[in-house]
This record gives sequence, structure tokens and C-alpha cells, in this order.
Amino acid sequence: MLLRASLVGLLLFSKLVLKLPWTQVGFSLLFLYLGSGGWRFVRVFVKTIRRDVFGGIVLLKVKAKVRQYLRERRTVPILFASTVQRHPNKTALIFEGTDTHWTFCQLDDYSSGVANFLQARGLASGDVVALFMENRNEFVGLWLGMAKLGVEAALINTNLRRDALRHCLTASQARALIFGSEMAPAVLEICANLDPSVSLFCTGPWEASAVPAGVEHLDPLLEDAPKHLPSCPNKGFVDKLFYIYTSGTTGLPKAAIVVHSRYYRMAALVYYGFRMRPDDIIYDCLPLYHSAGNIVGIGQCLLHGMTVVIRKKFSASRFWDDCIKYNCTIVQYIGELCRYLLNQPPREAENRHRVRMALGNGLRQSIWTNFCSRFHIPQVAEFYGATECNCSLGNFDGQVGACGFNSRILSFVYPIRLVRVNEDTMELIRGPDGICLPCQPGEPGQLVGAIMQQDPLRRFDGYLNQGANNKKIAKDVFKKGDQAYLTGDVLVMDELGYLYFRDRTGDTFRWKGENVSTTEVEGTLSRLLAMADVAVYGVEVPGNEGRAGMAAVASPSGSCDLERLAQLLEKELPLYARPIFLRFLPELHKTGTFKLQKTDLRKEGFDPTVLKDPLFYLDARKGRYVPLDREAYTRIQAGEEKL
Repeated sequence: MLLRASLVGLLLFSKLVLKLPWTQVGFSLLFLYLGSGGWRFVRVFVKTIRRDVFGGIVLLKVKAKVRQYLRERRTVPILFASTVQRHPNKTALIFEGTDTHWTFCQLDDYSSGVANFLQARGLASGDVVALFMENRNEFVGLWLGMAKLGVEAALINTNLRRDALRHCLTASQARALIFGSEMAPAVLEICANLDPSVSLFCTGPWEASAVPAGVEHLDPLLEDAPKHLPSCPNKGFVDKLFYIYTSGTTGLPKAAIVVHSRYYRMAALVYYGFRMRPDDIIYDCLPLYHSAGNIVGIGQCLLHGMTVVIRKKFSASRFWDDCIKYNCTIVQYIGELCRYLLNQPPREAENRHRVRMALGNGLRQSIWTNFCSRFHIPQVAEFYGATECNCSLGNFDGQVGACGFNSRILSFVYPIRLVRVNEDTMELIRGPDGICLPCQPGEPGQLVGAIMQQDPLRRFDGYLNQGANNKKIAKDVFKKGDQAYLTGDVLVMDELGYLYFRDRTGDTFRWKGENVSTTEVEGTLSRLLAMADVAVYGVEVPGNEGRAGMAAVASPSGSCDLERLAQLLEKELPLYARPIFLRFLPELHKTGTFKLQKTDLRKEGFDPTVLKDPLFYLDARKGRYVPLDREAYTRIQAGEEKL
């Protein structure tokens, strides 16, 4: 503000008082601007203008299409119908498990059969049907068929059992449950507690004795169903399409609402931003009950006519063989998948594939370059976003480690911001006027996105549970009276506007007066321990402020070369970031999307009388890790052991 006032003052003084010619006035303004630090702006402009212009074009293109589809009341099934007209006989889906190929016409017929069958059973637009099955072509055909009728699918995580599974069914108020025969044991566990009015259908290999009484075999019923297109439901671009449940790492899963415009926006921004092509073939081994697999991946098939190869589950040993067999050009990843691939022994298939792009989120900066060079991947298409998020990001130009960017020149074009948070409570920090304080480059903060319900790109559709919505919305963030979506994620932005994921707000902890990034420590430890699964979290220690770092390591042997590990950590991490406690477990529990579950680990702490796993602590005097037995634990609790 002061610089602008100075420039205006110099302009008026030079022209009105000194009466200098415009050439001299221009040079005077330029010298003042550069001399007062304006050269930084010039540097940022030169380095980012190409990136920003491309990002702006992508945003405008998607926004224009969204507005058009909003006016025309398009839906995902209507957009899919256009794709079928363009490529009726092109392969749409391939299921790797059985090598089943479906053309776009076959997918269209199957989904229409689903719609007509459900309509004949009395279901109508606005009803909900739960879908509980593993990845395969039918998964896509089932929810797409529901959408043709206006029925909303509740896509349920196949890892859920008992209370969590029953919660998802009741929360969605599903009138029917369609489950894969592989999920029959899980359904048997809860069927006695289900509402008797809920219809049950099983798809896949049929064995009447293996399913609850009253369950109907869906497959022959669909074969007999009419394949004509049902009458179009009274739904538009901002109406509900389906529900995707959160991972449930901090409690029971929440049903996030996905509307038709959100499905399109998420798929289209990725398609245009990363320069995908209609002839690309995507390898999708991510769960289809999750937005990455079902929207970012399958969305390219339904909306843009690409072929998608579906795998039931990720397999590190078969990954590249599958890519070669199906001529895949794009592979999807999430979470720790890339690390699992790096942990595999080298094989010939790594050098024979045609993959030109790895698409996903969560690739650690510590292994980014190694992943690209070993597997010969020209482009990493890293993005940031959550199912319910209104502030998605994309790393369109491949900046190593970044999950996206926001223009430093025209930041107002995309209304997102990193805001300061309290380092201990992670609450938003506000200025005297009550507005949240923005972060400067290099300063970590929580990512927030301005909510504008009239704009399909900025709206927040939230969850079925209104109480959960309130926890994700803050007021007076950018200006008085506004609302913003809270991502719950801490990111940091560099001078050029690139954004880097730092931590979940609940994961960051403070030790020795410093903030510890669990993501950074996990990446370092995993690399030093031959790509083992590592979960880092903070635990309370009596007499100490903050939380001491603890690392849970997946190790069947129950240990490692602890003396060497301590030496390497001394070189790799600052003192405050080195884990004080180590716990070795046979394996670490993960969600279906490869996120480590830390809640129970954090609660269990480091008490050797409670935990039976091998425990160690960093002896400050010896400078190495030593066994944590009952005596050492007592000394730590009494404050007699220096940490």
C-alpha cells in the first residue's frame, strides 16, 4: 500500500510540479519501483506468467462449460449419452480380473437395464440405493444406471464392517442394498439389525446358502430388464448424483454429497489441466467408492471417452505387467502407492511400458525424483483435493513436490488462501478487524476456499449430516460476512505461488518450541528404513510442554539397526523433529485409500505395560535408541529421564 502511494505521489509531483515529459516520468517510476523491492514482482511475473495464463485458460474453459450445462440442466448421464454417440463401439471399461471388455454401447445398455429394473421395483428419483462391492465394470454400470433414474447411490467402503457399515446404510436412508457376493459375510453380520423394508440384492457368483434369507440374485434380473433409456428424471446440474463416505480415520464415516456439477468439475479440471487426450488409456487400481478412482479416473471414461482399465485392488508386483498388457498411458496413484512400487525389486517390465503420466495425490517430495527416473515417467500430475473440497489444486507444470499453485500476480482469480492458525490449538488467527490473517510465502497455514453457492465451482455441497457441515465452514475469512471451507490441511506456499502439502491440522504437533511436520518425518524415516510403512504422531509426556514424537514402524522382525538409524536421523532431521519413541508392529492399519490410521496409535501411547510390541526411546545421554522397559517408563513419567 505504501509503495503504491509513493508511486502515485511521484507521478503527480513529476508531471504537475516538475512538468517532466512522460518518458522521464516513466523511468522515474520504474527506478523507484525496482529500488523498493519491485524487482521481486518482476521476477515472479517472468517465472510464472506462462503457468498462470495456462491455469487461467483451463479455469475459464471449465467454468464456461459448467455455466452452459447449468443452463441446459445437463447431468452426468446426459453427458455420458453424448460420449456414447461419439464412440459407441470403442472400449470403455476393461476389468483386469476377468479381462472383460465393455464398449460404451454395452455400458450404456447395462446401466439402462439397471434403471429400468429399479423403476419396476418402485424406486424413483430422490431415493437412495447403497452399493457395497469391489471394483469391476458392474460397479460403474450400477451407479450410472441409478443416476439415469435419478436414484442416488451411496458408495460404501468395502473395508467397513458391523457398526460402521450399519451406520452408513442408516445415515443414507437407503431403500435397497446391492452388494457383491464377495461382501456377503459382512452383510450377514448386520442383516438382523437392518430395517426389514430395505431390499437386498446380490451381484456376482451366486450361492443361496452364503447370503441372508430374502436376498435376490441381481444378475439374471438385469439380463431380463428392458435396455431402453428410461424417462429423464427432473434433475439438474447441481442436484445430487451420489454419496461418497469419508475414510473415517477420526470417527464414523460421513457421507459427502457429490452433485453432477462437482463430478464434472473434478474430472474436467484434471483432463484439461494435465493435457489428457481422448486416446489415453488409464490404469485405475484405486477403490471406486472413493473420488480419486470413481471421479478422477472413471470420469475420464464417461465424460471424455477414454478407456479405463479397472483392477480389483492395487498390486505392486503386477502393476507394470498390467500397464504393458493393456497399453496404458496414464496410471493413477494415491497415498503411499508410489513408495510400494519403489520398494519392489527392479524388473524388466519397468522399462517396457508406455506410461507417460502418473496422476494422483500424495506423492512424497522425498521420493518424487526417484520415482520418475526409475520408472521413466515423463509427467507427474499431482493434484490436491477432497470429495467435498471447493478449493482443488493442480500442479500443471510438474514442479517437484508441489500439489498445485495459486497465482501471486492475480490471486483474486481463484479465491483460495493460506491463513494463519494457532500452533497449539490449530484455531484460525484473526486480526483486529476479525478477518483471518493471510500467510506470507514460506509460512505454513491452513488452506481455505471462499464459498459462493451460486457458483458451481465455488459451492460447498457438504455432508448429509448438517452438524458435520458446521465444522467445515468458517465466517469472516476473506472479508466480513463471507464464508469459507476449511480443508483441515496445512500447506506452505513458496515465493512463486507453488503450494506444498505440510500436514493434517490434527497431525502437526509441537516439541521443543518447534512445529513438527509428521509428513516430513514419515518420509525421511520410510526412506531410511527401506520404504517401510511409518506413522508419526505426538504423545504427551508428563513435565514436558507439547508432545514428543513417536514413530510406529511396520516391521515383521520387530527391530532394525537402531544405532545406525540414530546416526542417520542426526544428519537428516533437526533435533526437535527426531522421534523420541519407536514402536515396531507387524503391520500398520490403513484405510482403503492407503491413509495410515493414527487415532488408535496416538491413544495407546508408549506404556510398555500396555503395549506388547517392541518399544524403544532415544537416550539423550547415549545418543541412540535403547529398549523402553518398565523401569525406563517410570523414570520418564517421573521426569528423571532427559528427553
